[in-house]
Amino acid sequence: MIRKLKKGDLLTVMQIWLNTNIEVHHFIPEKYWKDNYSSVKEMIQQSEIYVFEDDITNQILGFIGLENNYIAGIFVEKAYRSKGIGKQLLDYVKKFKSILRLSVYQKNLQAIAFYHREQFTVQSENTDYSTNERELIMEWHKQVLS
Repeated sequence: MIRKLKKGDLLTVMQIWLNTNIEVHHFIPEKYWKDNYSSVKEMIQQSEIYVFEDDITNQILGFIGLENNYIAGIFVEKAYRSKGIGKQLLDYVKKFKSILRLSVYQKNLQAIAFYHREQFTVQSENTDYSTNERELIMEWHKQVLS
């Protein structure tokens, strides 16, 4: 089930955020993610967040964060990655957004492949100066049936 973030979900969501960033972005020092934990926790409370909750266990397995049409990230617990949860979260927001943008680190090849499969195209490249890593700016547009 996909639903909006509730106040009581925050610590679980933050743990998923931290663990996922450390595991997936191994090319960025772990300290960077830990140092940014508090500021991200504040931002998450101000953002549009949807969680994927297991129907049987009621455990949150992943979430997607949005700021208007910008996807701040899709995060899924390690044991549940590549099982369609990220796609379900993305498909959910595609229902009510006509355009989506995101930034993805160039070294995160698995995420780039995922976004290409989901019809995102590269618009530009730049450097994330907080990490000094190259990133791709990608965009998706809803297909208009004529």
